[in-house]
Amino acid sequence: MTLTEKIIQTHLVEGTMKRGEPIALRIDQTLTQDATGTMAYLQLEAMGVTQVKTDLSVSYVDHNTLQSGFENADDHRYLQTVAKKHGIYFSRPGNGICHQVQLERFGRPGATLLGSDSHTPTGGGLGMLAMGAGGLDVACAMAGEPFVLKMPYITEVHLTGSLQKGVSSKDIILKVLQILTVKGGVGKVIEYTGPGVATLSVPQRATITNMGAELGATTSVFPSDEVTRSFLAREGREEAYRPLAADEDAVYDERLEIDLSALEPMIALPHMPDVVKTVREVAGRKIDQVAIGSCTNSSYRDIMTVASILSGHHVAENVSLVLSPGSRQVLTMVTENGALAKILAAGTRLLECTCGPCIGMGQSPVTNAWSLRTFNRNFKGRSGTLSANVCLVSPETAAWSAVKGVIADPREADFTLPEEPASFPVDDSMIYPPEKNHPEAVEVIQGPNIRPIPENTPMAAAIEKTVVIKVGDNITTDHIMPAGAKVLPYRSNIEKISEFVFRDVQPGFKAHCEKAGGGLIVAGENYGQGSSREHAALAPMYLGIKAVIAKSFARIHVANLINFGILPLTFGEAADYEAIEEGDTLRIAELEALAPGKPVPMENVTKGTKFLANHALSPLDIEILQAGGKLNYIKNKQKA
Repeated sequence: MTLTEKIIQTHLVEGTMKRGEPIALRIDQTLTQDATGTMAYLQLEAMGVTQVKTDLSVSYVDHNTLQSGFENADDHRYLQTVAKKHGIYFSRPGNGICHQVQLERFGRPGATLLGSDSHTPTGGGLGMLAMGAGGLDVACAMAGEPFVLKMPYITEVHLTGSLQKGVSSKDIILKVLQILTVKGGVGKVIEYTGPGVATLSVPQRATITNMGAELGATTSVFPSDEVTRSFLAREGREEAYRPLAADEDAVYDERLEIDLSALEPMIALPHMPDVVKTVREVAGRKIDQVAIGSCTNSSYRDIMTVASILSGHHVAENVSLVLSPGSRQVLTMVTENGALAKILAAGTRLLECTCGPCIGMGQSPVTNAWSLRTFNRNFKGRSGTLSANVCLVSPETAAWSAVKGVIADPREADFTLPEEPASFPVDDSMIYPPEKNHPEAVEVIQGPNIRPIPENTPMAAAIEKTVVIKVGDNITTDHIMPAGAKVLPYRSNIEKISEFVFRDVQPGFKAHCEKAGGGLIVAGENYGQGSSREHAALAPMYLGIKAVIAKSFARIHVANLINFGILPLTFGEAADYEAIEEGDTLRIAELEALAPGKPVPMENVTKGTKFLANHALSPLDIEILQAGGKLNYIKNKQKA
């Protein structure tokens, strides 16, 4: 058996491990972050759950920390009080990025983790089956419900050799993205094997599994070995260790081989994480900004390497360099050993231990900028500057390029790789445990920006609506529901946040939907890739979107569409997509007879043509859609 199959087998509640078939898994741990957590806990409360049923649930505040108004602060207070009441640990602002802290303080090899953030697979660096999902799915997991997904195909990435100096684990995942593309991991788990695995630390592995989300993968996973045991011991958690690996005769569905010794520094060019070239190919291009940090690259090793590269140098005058450490633990270590002083002496600006610029929360670069970032996504407009050209690189490439003022190969730099510390300073004083004795006495405080969850109506037997927008391939959740400092404060106010839907694609989209009385969305390949943000389904549902017809969907987004009662259909023929124009009226018929594997008849009323659409809906998906979404479905079950 593969490692993935072993973990799935021990958590299987329903179904069999047949590729592509629905399975239901018991979830051991959950995490939320503040940009998605408020809705998740509102949904949990709507279910009437008094105490979470998981082994461990943690609420992090790491996204919406820019308090330019009362909205974010009010959400933080709500998250702290709701966590205390319902059995959830609370990591307060400043303690660190959820994935980094979860890795340090809570992750357990062999456990399942479901998080309302698409980069939850970071936990795979510890040998966890860690998956991203929409907030409603995470709320259901906290309520004790199993997580339903399709049994994934399993791709083996066999690593040999060892990285040369100046090449990092970020370059490994960029190489995998170059090979597989942003949709090459859909429906798959990426499992790393081979002798090269032992040369990588847990934080290096976590960089790779973190960015596996950009492949569209269900998750990525490394074995749990002596490297894992050592990491947990240094975190004071050696009792969490258990050895885990695939059997020697494990059978995979696909196999890639990467010789780490032959790898060189890589860079993802604008505006997708799979537009990958070697740094050598684009070296010399002038840059304007460098941002180091994020859940992908802000470990102790990463920041110590940056400090060594910057030592004795100064940031080029044409470059703004910012650093956001991944956790308070990391910041404490680099402060106490003097590395932070070297970083600041070079002219670096220090930010909070948060996601920060990665989700557009400040540090938007200049107009037409070239910005190098150690982050995981470089979608157009995500930085907050629509005209910016954002590239994804390793900390080594980022730091050396900041010194040179141009994209530069870090193998040219003179620096020292850091040694692993004998132990990490453990201080959980900014993680608050839930109330154990009298949780019923805890008052949950909601500010005025926290609004009720919009309700959907049951699905009609036929839908006849206008195509309010037609888009192409690889539309991300950033296209649908932008992030950034102007938008994120309204995550708990769907009426307000709906004003931003497709803001950078079709200005005035909300007004268009209101005039049309709702509508349909037509899209190309891989619609909804990127973040797990359920607002990219919830806000369109609020605007009256009843169905999305696409060439293909990203995994998390199609689940979110179903959760909020929006019908996801796929085109049977490419020509059917080409024949539809924005403004056409489509009729989707016979929905009372919707069944697994049965095509759905459609008519373009405007053009007088007919065609069939397909779907990959399970019987449970159909029940949820016919109820008008998962909350309605759960309420109906409770009434029954």
